[in-house]
Amino acid sequence: MKARYLLAVILISLATIGLVSFLIKDPLALLRSIFIYAAVAGIIYFIYRKWFSSKPKNKEQRAFAKAAKMSKKRIKKKNPTVNASGQKPKKKPIRKKSTAQLTVIEGKKNKKNKRASL
Repeated sequence: MKARYLLAVILISLATIGLVSFLIKDPLALLRSIFIYAAVAGIIYFIYRKWFSSKPKNKEQRAFAKAAKMSKKRIKKKNPTVNASGQKPKKKPIRKKSTAQLTVIEGKKNKKNKRASL
């Protein structure tokens, strides 16, 4: 841990010394190089966004994204609005869901009972 910290401090100090000396020698060249690096980084960023964008590629993903967008719009519309009288509309009471754990027991529906019928 200490070695990594020391290496980071040395690299940052060398970079600072180089930047200051470059600024003293030729400030216009420093600004030009910063502008070029920023332009190259911007071009790479926009190419990355275009090729690796988060747009869904197949039909199912597009349909899902569209449905999610429509659902969000519908939820926004359902939010209560204020009436002309200044009161919020009354909300219906929310029914609580049952907490019972129900399991299906496989039965023998196809077998006939061998009981005596009355």
